[in-house]
Amino acid sequence: FMKHYLGFFIGIIGFLSVVNCSTDDPMTDGPGGLPANEYADINSFVWSGLNFWYLWQGNVPDLADDRFETQAEFDAYISVSPEPEEFFRSLLYDYGNTDFFSWIVDDYVALENSLQGTSDTNGVDFALSRYSSGSEQMFGYVRLIFPDSDASGKNIKRGDLFTEVDGTPLTVNNYRDLLFSDNPTYTLTLAKIEGNTITPTGEVVELTKTDYSENPVFATNIIEEGGKKIGYMHYTQFYGEYESELNTAFLEFKNAGITDLVLDLRYNPGGYGVTALAMAGMITGQFKGEIYGKDEYNNRVQSFWEESDPDYLVEKFTDRTYFSNETINSLNLTKLTVITSDGTASAGESLINGLNPYIDITLIGEVTYGKYTGSITLYDSDNFRKDGANPDHKYAMQPIVVKSVNVVGESAKDGFQPDIFQSEDIANMGIIGDPNEPLLRTAIDDIIGVSAKMEPFKISPYEKVTDYRSEKPFANALIYDKPEIWEALSKGRSNEK
Repeated sequence: FMKHYLGFFIGIIGFLSVVNCSTDDPMTDGPGGLPANEYADINSFVWSGLNFWYLWQGNVPDLADDRFETQAEFDAYISVSPEPEEFFRSLLYDYGNTDFFSWIVDDYVALENSLQGTSDTNGVDFALSRYSSGSEQMFGYVRLIFPDSDASGKNIKRGDLFTEVDGTPLTVNNYRDLLFSDNPTYTLTLAKIEGNTITPTGEVVELTKTDYSENPVFATNIIEEGGKKIGYMHYTQFYGEYESELNTAFLEFKNAGITDLVLDLRYNPGGYGVTALAMAGMITGQFKGEIYGKDEYNNRVQSFWEESDPDYLVEKFTDRTYFSNETINSLNLTKLTVITSDGTASAGESLINGLNPYIDITLIGEVTYGKYTGSITLYDSDNFRKDGANPDHKYAMQPIVVKSVNVVGESAKDGFQPDIFQSEDIANMGIIGDPNEPLLRTAIDDIIGVSAKMEPFKISPYEKVTDYRSEKPFANALIYDKPEIWEALSKGRSNEK
């Protein structure tokens, strides 16, 4: 959700009393006889960016403004620092517990493409589970097949299971090498489930990754039952690049005169906060100008905005999309049904949280992930933007810089509990968008008032380990970046002690 307000940061740079370790050329000789570090320039960028922006900067002693008394001390510190990835992690607060959302990449072009829905994929969205608790053996099950992808033309579909990749059985130790390597082609050995027994069918499917752009509006439908006209949308990720397609889908709902909406976010790990804010306006429309969310940064950033213009720490409902700059097609609904899973995170949770005080929301599925913090992309340049980035490398960071609450001070920190708990049954996945798909069926029955005929839910004996989207570098991201927010930022860090 980041706003177009970083011009105000021209003033904040004035009191940034930190060492800037950027140099014009990589160090060839370390200070004080220490060995040179080929990553000195990159690590100086890492430290400076985190010192200025990182939400938990005040909790990390090595990021303190007074950590180094002289430039020489800082140079010595950088000269013996490890590779950028390890150095970055060493500066995170309570890494793996409080902060396991910040990340660094060595190719910001691939990062930029991924954040807008373009990546190398064969088109299979899957999850991986253990055969039993504690078991190293795993199997996969297909959740989605992307339209017009390589997989869409192959004999594989939602609900299919697989146990081997290139003839090697899947385990908790090898799945990343088998499924997420740079190898563009692999085969899956398919399997079937009977009772609680999973057995290979002998059928093998070859899949090839290609450059693919994913429209997150995966499926829509309009269902008329019980005197209701129910709109349905399965939305896979909050990609800003596809705001126009999202807005068009809501226009179809609006023209159809739907009375209710089921928003399916069961696999949605997050994305751009501004796109979630736009969707909030599409679902409602009657709250334009009202507070949707409030933002909190580290002490330095927060204090500046509180003193300069507190309104810039507030997100308000809008009637325009951000990236496509279109008038929002609003439904003016007063209630919403959301299908969730343990993978529903970040921007999707911010949508639920922002709408909660204003309309009635029914959640069906699983407890959501619990992500209430947001990040921005930082590049190695004088103002941390892409323009002027160091041409010697393509490292970029995506650190957590902000946490958000809704108008009444609530956050998604602990995830959202469903009103109706129901997990997917891998033996009966159904077809996304079909009224008889189990979770959508539950949602429809609840809307039309016949939920009493639901069968008792059975807990799956299989322990989920991970899934396709969780393994992406930007998994569970709430992106606060907006292109123009940096335009007035003439200088992002000091070149002097």
